[in-house]
Amino acid sequence: MYDVSTRKRALALVAQGRSLNSVSRQTGISRSAIRSWQDRLQPRPRMAHPDPGPPADESAYAYLLGLYLGDGCISAHPRGGYYLRITCADAWPGLIELCREAIRKVRPCAGLYVAQKQGCVAVTSYSRSWPVLFPQHGPGKKHERLIALDPWQQELVDAHPWEFIRGLIHSDGCRITNWTTRTVAGERQRYEYPRYFFTNVSDDIRRLYTDTLDTLGVEWTLCTRNGNPFNISVARKASVALMDAHVGPKY
Repeated sequence: MYDVSTRKRALALVAQGRSLNSVSRQTGISRSAIRSWQDRLQPRPRMAHPDPGPPADESAYAYLLGLYLGDGCISAHPRGGYYLRITCADAWPGLIELCREAIRKVRPCAGLYVAQKQGCVAVTSYSRSWPVLFPQHGPGKKHERLIALDPWQQELVDAHPWEFIRGLIHSDGCRITNWTTRTVAGERQRYEYPRYFFTNVSDDIRRLYTDTLDTLGVEWTLCTRNGNPFNISVARKASVALMDAHVGPKY
């Protein structure tokens, strides 16, 4: 198994015009592995799907994009068309309803239903246009392929950054209360403070999150929890207050 940086480095060599044999000899990676990565990372033809036009509700789309990047997938129907599925835990009924509402606003004519799973539901919608509205769709896991926004998507995120952040937090984030102790007037006292965490294995998705936080003036830090380096923490008081005003906890 190779990490994402190794794959990107090998593909960068191929993009320079090097042969698969040459790159394989230099990196020690088999030609078949490099070829499979090329197949996964090559842009898909957009003309294969009907152009649905812009999302019916841009703010709802920015939120739904955050949900999709965190807990969403798109799969083809055997007889044509595509399913968009967003997985939501049963513990957050408010999130399930917000997800359904966002899909209705983005594609009012798309079919929509909820499939109950163990401990969660899959909010599912059928439409031929989902791969165009979410061009990050592709084979394999998101953290194993490049994830970048198309220019039109970035424009919508720039116009509705808090909705995008809210979708990401509602999918792969949380608001928790940490505690520590401090000495006040010679007495040890417990001190609690809130913070937001966002956890995603994809370097690209974490970067989309932190880049958007930067534009909003939210301070963040990269944090390792339980040996896991994929966490983004927002803990400074002013930044938490901003997140509380625009995102808030899941419910």
